[in-house]
Amino acid sequence: MRETGDILLVACYELGHQPLAVAWPAAFLERAGYRPALMDISVEPVDAQKLARARVTAISVPMHTALRLGLEVAARARAVNPGGHVCFFGLYATLNADFLLAHGADSVIGGEAEAPLLALIEALERGDAGPLPAVARPGRPAAPHLKRLDFPVPSRAALPSIKKYAHLERDGRMELVAYAEASRGCLHRCRHCPIPPVYGGRFFAVPREIVLADVRQQIEAGARHVTFGDPDFLNGPTHALAVARALHTEWPDVTFDVTAKIEHLLRHRAHLPELVRAGCLFIVSAAESLSDIVLAHLEKGHTRADIATALEATREAGIALRPTWVAFTPWTTLDDHRAWLDFLADEALIDAVDPVQYGLRLLVPPGSLLLESAALRPHLGPLEQETLSYRWAHPDPRMDALQTETAQAVAQAVEASADAPAIFDRVRALAAAAAGARAPIPVAAGMAKGRKRPPRLTEAWFC
Repeated sequence: MRETGDILLVACYELGHQPLAVAWPAAFLERAGYRPALMDISVEPVDAQKLARARVTAISVPMHTALRLGLEVAARARAVNPGGHVCFFGLYATLNADFLLAHGADSVIGGEAEAPLLALIEALERGDAGPLPAVARPGRPAAPHLKRLDFPVPSRAALPSIKKYAHLERDGRMELVAYAEASRGCLHRCRHCPIPPVYGGRFFAVPREIVLADVRQQIEAGARHVTFGDPDFLNGPTHALAVARALHTEWPDVTFDVTAKIEHLLRHRAHLPELVRAGCLFIVSAAESLSDIVLAHLEKGHTRADIATALEATREAGIALRPTWVAFTPWTTLDDHRAWLDFLADEALIDAVDPVQYGLRLLVPPGSLLLESAALRPHLGPLEQETLSYRWAHPDPRMDALQTETAQAVAQAVEASADAPAIFDRVRALAAAAAGARAPIPVAAGMAKGRKRPPRLTEAWFC
């Protein structure tokens, strides 16, 4: 187990950034004397030789897309290496543990997964098949590991170059992007989020010196911007601000972006100017909907009025807000949908929203807190094995039809490299047609191609 490639860590998709979710376990394993091989199938082909060589193949599935791709990797691993041990780890491993263990996985690990993954490999090396804390096996369920870890600096040397991942686009130029996390987990329990069923309202800060050391190695590789991928950078505002200050002190010309809840942007509004001074270019925030009914069902902790106030606060501070949305839920009416599109136009947010979001449908994975919601039950269908999510139907058939049509139209437009305003006009016209109304006046004609767009990452937001 100590030879290079005996252990294979596989990343499937991490929103277009170099995968920290395998760089960290690689560091834990290397510290213990192992020499894992790494593979990221989002930017490189599946290497059958690596799969055949590995005694343990550990597949990282921090998101839904990664899970679906990971199942394909597992099938390939089984085909070329039937005697190897296949482990899934990450958020969506925990949520789908029953399915994975019933369909060929030897083990599943969730939560702060690095320590139990190391324990699993040590046990396999000893030939010990007994139960292990936080390691689920067929017939042996296990809870996620939720204990603070002793973090090493992530090991990135064996990963593809950051040049292969998402870039920062601003002022007509592209810059390489580092990816780091100052914390993991989340304090909050938004019903549609995959984190609360696993972390249960807990989060863990990563020591500042580890965060900075990880950023340092990526800046030495050419990065000039840092994405902090914490589920919410402001869960621990004192820690977050200390990291931002230290980043700016060491690299005053390096910029960064963070993700934060609307309610945190309001609660910590006084800190926004300091984030700007430290180099924060934009903030991603899961606004999700303008309907207070939908927001209440999702338990987002904010209202439509709060979204408007957060926009005002970030603009006043000089930070671009990039709100993300779930365009279609069982409770979003056609009037809600059209009003949301009008809001994006009126608030000049068209360039701040990745077009893929116009067709996004509420995802309900196994284990989701939404399954406890009485409001969802009338709309809920069975768990679909193909999509690894629960199907739901909107009470207004026009909305389900509109979602399908919108998603297809956006996909075609993005593939054709259409400009964001043109995509928006097409989406708004589809919504108007669904309501039997005239399409609004197009906005594309009034938005010049040479306009100044807010900074963004080149990878579209997805899940």
